[in-house]
Amino acid sequence: MRPCAWGRCSSRVVLADAVSLSRIWPLVGAETMRALDRHTIEVLGVPGEVLMESAGRSVAELALSMHAELPQAHGIHVVCGAGNNGGDGLVVARHAAQAGVRVAVELVADPEHLSDDAERNLARARAVGVRVTTEPQELQVPHVVVDALFGTGLSREVTGKAAAAIERIRRAREHGSRVLSVDVPSGLDADRGAILGCAVKADRTLAISLPKVGLALEPGRKLAGEVSVIRIGIADEAPGVFPDAELWKAMAVAKALPERPAAGHKGTFGHVLVVAGSAGKTGAAALAAEGAARSGAGLVTLACPAGLNDILEVKCTEAMTVAVPETAGRDLSAAAVDDLLELAATRDAVVIGPGIGRSPDAAACMRAFARRVERPVVIDADGLTALKGEPEMLASRSHPTVLTPHPGEAAELLGSDAASVNADRIGAAQRLAERSGAIVVLKGAGTVCVKPGARPVLNATGGPALATGGTGDVLAGVVGSLLAQGLDPLSAAVCGVFVHGATSDRLAVTRSGVGVLAGELAAAIPETLRELEGQREGAEDSADRGEALALPFPGT
Repeated sequence: MRPCAWGRCSSRVVLADAVSLSRIWPLVGAETMRALDRHTIEVLGVPGEVLMESAGRSVAELALSMHAELPQAHGIHVVCGAGNNGGDGLVVARHAAQAGVRVAVELVADPEHLSDDAERNLARARAVGVRVTTEPQELQVPHVVVDALFGTGLSREVTGKAAAAIERIRRAREHGSRVLSVDVPSGLDADRGAILGCAVKADRTLAISLPKVGLALEPGRKLAGEVSVIRIGIADEAPGVFPDAELWKAMAVAKALPERPAAGHKGTFGHVLVVAGSAGKTGAAALAAEGAARSGAGLVTLACPAGLNDILEVKCTEAMTVAVPETAGRDLSAAAVDDLLELAATRDAVVIGPGIGRSPDAAACMRAFARRVERPVVIDADGLTALKGEPEMLASRSHPTVLTPHPGEAAELLGSDAASVNADRIGAAQRLAERSGAIVVLKGAGTVCVKPGARPVLNATGGPALATGGTGDVLAGVVGSLLAQGLDPLSAAVCGVFVHGATSDRLAVTRSGVGVLAGELAAAIPETLRELEGQREGAEDSADRGEALALPFPGT
């Protein structure tokens, strides 16, 4: 397996050949997984019992491996529910017992209410001597605990005996046990990554057939631990059934990034106009300009309030600056719109919003400029606040628009609140994309990129190192740069987010994620691009040799 190139990435997904050689992970939710399961059983004729046997055997192999890695382990303890996830757990117990390991099953269900396949596997487990009990079991010495309580079908809050079982698994982990979840940690919403009342915290999760959307979103990715995906014979596709989201691997990003022809010059690689800055916020303007330059733009022009021009000329050695009309408070004036339109007419892409402030004049300037400018535009930070509650004003734009809100800014645009946005990050991004007609980059842990009417793309890179002022300004510049270099807007957004997060991952190796400054992030982007370029050059050879290509998957 190829080592992680992006810093402290402890969690990986490993797929069998057909999917591992793809450059993009398909992610599925509960309904899509059910549809694929039905197609496999009803159309392809593969019995559900065969799929359960294959899944359980694979989980057992991993459980036995974890048991061998835990010398003080007293055995394998399998916590089973009534459904097919519990049936998988009963298969795990039988295989582990036949391998000579001490095994017990805690059945958190009435044996009379098991699914048919699970009921048959309960009889088989008992036949090989597995101890099965419906009584609560407290594990005060280390075990490998297999969490087979709930799978992807859970849609209600966990209560009662199941909640108590999840609490016992938590206590077992405190006493040194290691937890392996089957498909998703029990209690996790497979579609949103949300906790349904309470949820298992796993050390490892073995996803069945395809990775689930909730494993790529917080808090799901934190709960899942190290994720692997196992192929058991369920079809990857069926008529009318499509993945719910996707996650681009480093190879996909590498292939999408603009090429740098040997005969290229500064005019070849695009000219970005950055409209940014106000009194006290010149740093945001400078960081956006540097982000654009560091990610490959041939030229960058920074338009700022006239009174700040001298400051930004000193701060931005590589970017050109242009002074535009300002207010008495050194904010952008509404009278600056015509000047900005004239500047934009000779540029390839525009970034607006970093550090412009929230004065009425600046907001009016942003609204008018965003509506009228006939260039691809990235709108960030205070530029988004200027559109508060009115994202529809962008829908009539004739050129691409990319919005880069954090959850608070997305909530302002939608007339909602940050908690609601975070509770359904994909849904919130989709609503904003539909209302604005724009590509939406909803920033945060597991950034979501959405194009109206298209499949969401989730990002696997980035972490707490980005939780410092100015990193969002750098991202706006990176996305603007990729637009100026000719990428389509969704690819510019997805690649920009990946590169931005991957750079922070690399820096976090030496900083433990603490003290990485936004300027250092921008300065380190070229090294990330160099590594990606190397991957692109070797991509076809790797695929031809059939090597397993692994991508760090979101997790702790």
